[in-house]
Amino acid sequence: MKYTEEMILQSPSGYCMPFEEDEGKDIKVLMGYGEQKDTATGNTFFNHGIDFGISHHPLAALASGIISGVGNDREQGIYLTVRYGKYEVSYSGLANVFAQFGQTVKAGQPVAVSGNSLHLAVSFNGEELNPIEFLTMLYGNIQATKFSRDKELSGMGNFDSGLKTKYDKDKEEIEELMLRFLPVYMKDLFHGDYIVPEYTVQSLRNVFSVGAIKNYFYETMPSMANPLGIGSRALPLANKVQNLLIADFLNYLALRHNVYISSMSEEVKKNFRPKQ
Repeated sequence: MKYTEEMILQSPSGYCMPFEEDEGKDIKVLMGYGEQKDTATGNTFFNHGIDFGISHHPLAALASGIISGVGNDREQGIYLTVRYGKYEVSYSGLANVFAQFGQTVKAGQPVAVSGNSLHLAVSFNGEELNPIEFLTMLYGNIQATKFSRDKELSGMGNFDSGLKTKYDKDKEEIEELMLRFLPVYMKDLFHGDYIVPEYTVQSLRNVFSVGAIKNYFYETMPSMANPLGIGSRALPLANKVQNLLIADFLNYLALRHNVYISSMSEEVKKNFRPKQ
């Protein structure tokens, strides 16, 4: 499914996956979402979540939320439901619960322990979702947040401080849009739902070809913050790349979400043909 702006998960405390994988071990999916076939009887049935093969595993809150359900019944066993905005995520088949109804939670906070396995179900505004799609979006949020934090800690911002782009006057607005849409942008790129225009790809190729010819790369010692070893001589190249990447992000917003920065003129907006 396509995630709209309304469906982007907001969380002041950050984001977290429901559980951590044991080192050197892959988590086994016992049963996927959707129509399934009972191997014993041959009958088909619909699985309304995903079942993971994790036994007595600590489970965490995924974001800033509130406990909206705790109980024990014949169908679900011990269960816990957490509301994150309009999302509700349920863990069932639990061995223990650490949170109480109405309690507020933060990303990464322990809330339960799985039983012999874990059944995870997700809904948005009361409509059932495939948990895999939700977890993919959540993972994108985690990666975007991690990148932002690593950039800040590594001092990468100091390296970029001398760069000027044609979007500087809209910097704050664009950064806010990146916080909201960057995970979805990356997800659509990864799945091929958004294709970078050929002229942007070609322009990037030309920029890096010129950089290689002029020996801009490895001018300084490479590092995690600056893997290409770009020095002050390469600032014009970095400036061009920034302009191209920002332009592509804005192109994506217009085409996929019909979202524009406030300084964009009506004449420029007419050049886009947003998908409905």
